[in-house]
Amino acid sequence: MNILLIAIGSIALSVMAQFSLKAGMSSAAVRAALSTDDYAQSAIAISTNKFVLLGFLLYGVGAVVWLAVLSSWEVSKAYPLVGLGFALSLIIGVFLGEQVSVPRVFGALLICTGVFVVSRS
Repeated sequence: MNILLIAIGSIALSVMAQFSLKAGMSSAAVRAALSTDDYAQSAIAISTNKFVLLGFLLYGVGAVVWLAVLSSWEVSKAYPLVGLGFALSLIIGVFLGEQVSVPRVFGALLICTGVFVVSRS
């Protein structure tokens, strides 16, 4: 399989992990636990939340997939591709109703331009 597709898959898994973690940390149970001074309750609520657990699982799978990328490419070529996660998270954020400003879109486009330049080297 094309190593670029594997890299993009790993990055997509990381982006999905971020949104899953956000969903977990925004859940009513976690927010309620965090509003108390009971740190043990907060830790239990966070560590047993299905979205938080899914987020960690997605990060783990993404890291394992990333190992395939690192086995084929130099880090200086592979790592800048992680910047594509900014653009992907911005796109998904728009579909989920997040506020996305023009400067944020411009910044993501600059990052993608840099990723393109690095990938051509």
